Amino acid sequence: MEDARDLAERSSRPERKRRDSFGMFDGYESSEESSSSSSSEDSEDEVRSIPASLPIIKNNGQVYTYPDGKAGMATCEMCGMVGVRDAFYSKTKRFCSVSCSRSYSSNSKKASILARLQGKPPTKKAKVLQKQPLMAKLAAYAQYQANQQSQSKSKSVVPVEGFDWGQYICSNNLVGAPVSCFKHVPMGTFWGDITEGVRVEVLNSDTHLSTKVYWIAGIVKLAGFRALLRYEGFDNDSSHDFWCNLCIPEVHPVGWCASNGKPLVPPKSIQHKCANWKAFLVKRLTGAKTLPPDFATKLQESTQYPFKKLMRVEVVDKTHLCRTRVALVEQVIGGRLRLVYEESQDGTDDFWCHMYSPLIHCIGWSRSIGHRFKRSDVSKKIEGLIDAPSQLFMKVKDVDQSGEWYKDGMKLEAIDPLNLSAICVATVRKVLADGYLMIGIDGSEAADGSDWFCYHSTSPSIFPVGFCEINSIELTPPRGYNKLPFKWFDYLRETGSIAAPVKLFNHEVPNHGFREGMKLEAVDLMEPRLVCVATVTRIIHRLLRIHFDGWEDEYDQWVDCESPDLYPVGWCQLTGYQLQPPAAQTTRETPPNVTKQKKKAQQYKGQKKKRKIPVGRRPVGFGGSLRRSSFSDDEEQTRPHYVPHPSGSRRPPTSGVGRDCSLNSEASLQLKEETPEVDEFTFSQGISDQESNGSGSYYIKQEP
Repeated sequence: MEDARDLAERSSRPERKRRDSFGMFDGYESSEESSSSSSSEDSEDEVRSIPASLPIIKNNGQVYTYPDGKAGMATCEMCGMVGVRDAFYSKTKRFCSVSCSRSYSSNSKKASILARLQGKPPTKKAKVLQKQPLMAKLAAYAQYQANQQSQSKSKSVVPVEGFDWGQYICSNNLVGAPVSCFKHVPMGTFWGDITEGVRVEVLNSDTHLSTKVYWIAGIVKLAGFRALLRYEGFDNDSSHDFWCNLCIPEVHPVGWCASNGKPLVPPKSIQHKCANWKAFLVKRLTGAKTLPPDFATKLQESTQYPFKKLMRVEVVDKTHLCRTRVALVEQVIGGRLRLVYEESQDGTDDFWCHMYSPLIHCIGWSRSIGHRFKRSDVSKKIEGLIDAPSQLFMKVKDVDQSGEWYKDGMKLEAIDPLNLSAICVATVRKVLADGYLMIGIDGSEAADGSDWFCYHSTSPSIFPVGFCEINSIELTPPRGYNKLPFKWFDYLRETGSIAAPVKLFNHEVPNHGFREGMKLEAVDLMEPRLVCVATVTRIIHRLLRIHFDGWEDEYDQWVDCESPDLYPVGWCQLTGYQLQPPAAQTTRETPPNVTKQKKKAQQYKGQKKKRKIPVGRRPVGFGGSLRRSSFSDDEEQTRPHYVPHPSGSRRPPTSGVGRDCSLNSEASLQLKEETPEVDEFTFSQGISDQESNGSGSYYIKQEP
């Protein structure tokens, strides 16, 4: 009987237009036809398309309230459908249709109710006589909004700032660094040739239909993960252009709609311009490029991170840089770890870093190389603790320390870890195992060596004597050194020291792809919980000068091109991390109750500079930044055990992130795929003032 009734209902309706091989309609259906869907998925689509912020209160099985205060909404106790109370079946108005009333007492009753209580979509949608469809949709959307809010409250993610990258880029005609520059981010190794002109299928927002419909759009401008899209058919008309993150679930390769039975409907603004949209698409898409069919699968794989909560690691002690401490993984967001020191009582003594950061290591690392380590005095053990496996951490290259090698007292130039805007005169204070060195900044070291910092010999943050001079970078001399301008030859003679051999330093320069002026999202390493809007202002081979938009140049930081603390535009939106927008002039001013810090002397710039964050904008969950301080007695001085490092690779293989294999990230539509060429560059000794990311010499000869 029910089948016969449904057949009669279908025959009484006007005949729907059929979709073609593209999955598209030749035109628009009437709004009445489009308002009644045949699946629970379409019902959800209708709900999402309705404006929010209407005061409708819901209690399952109870009366809803109209925006004007009148009672008249109800929920079907069988399928969960929301509708006008007067249109519901029976005197009690408990069910939306005869079918739901009969099914309530059937064998499917328990399963359906259980599914609804668990928040799962109903297995059946009843046909409701929507005498007032707008009110029904408003109530349904209120239910959807309430569910979304309750789900978001239960998730412990950092709230995302409402910064509009698209408007910021368009209004200033800016360029974002491509995703392929960041190998450690999701899709970083799979991005390939996704460029301007690539076509995708996206939701059509220029329509009066209540259901979800799609249309083809082309990439007009690309900035990181975000793309400026234009619907096919608008040609040179940019009035309907819109910015979109290409990694959201609503973006698909061309052909997805036809494969999944979704409608392709042209925007209403141009619907009259063409009589045969199928022929139009065939002409436009012949020879065009789109996303690969497995784009969504690769994205899902690349957002799986191996670090889990309660894993134990060794991490630098932010109060004493010369030693490490045990910390627990408390939170993982986009590969960034919130680590809480094991001795923290309330969980506020924490530290943020990326899982590929050189600041974290497996348990036992300090003892194996002879690094200082602070023992944890924890009486109460937490259940579920596990040492993070060693294969999860970034691997360093094997080095041969048997021949000519670093020695204590050798001089070099190094980025000050407490003031990343300065490259300073530095000294090798201690040689550890596996190629690690303890470096001290001349003129600002503590007597007990508590501010020494551990760099690997292949670190891109240490340089040979003369690096700054040949590359026109201001070298920060030791504090108190008055013989200016600073000359290395004179300083080496006065101190009776020697320069570290040039050949021991890292000469590799990858073809990273960064250019001056490119925009990105970067960690403020002085406040490592903050990810900020930033700009590449200078490039010295593989070294990048990062400027934080809206802040003074004194807060700039020197960062390596492969640093895991750099991210493409849209990374925060993709991962749910909070993005700090550019600081306005008012937000950079020091609060009245805070004494302004005096400017430092011009001849010394090695002291730490810390970003001033207005109180109202300061994110929660960080116990402080790195600082220099005196050394305490509660540490263990470990002797080195010279054990060869198990691997010489730069980064371990994980599920989706940091893979060596590279897949084409574009599929051609009736065109051959293009394979990008990758060049490798190395440095040689000589004299050059070249400033680029290409090959060339950047070391000067040492004076006799």
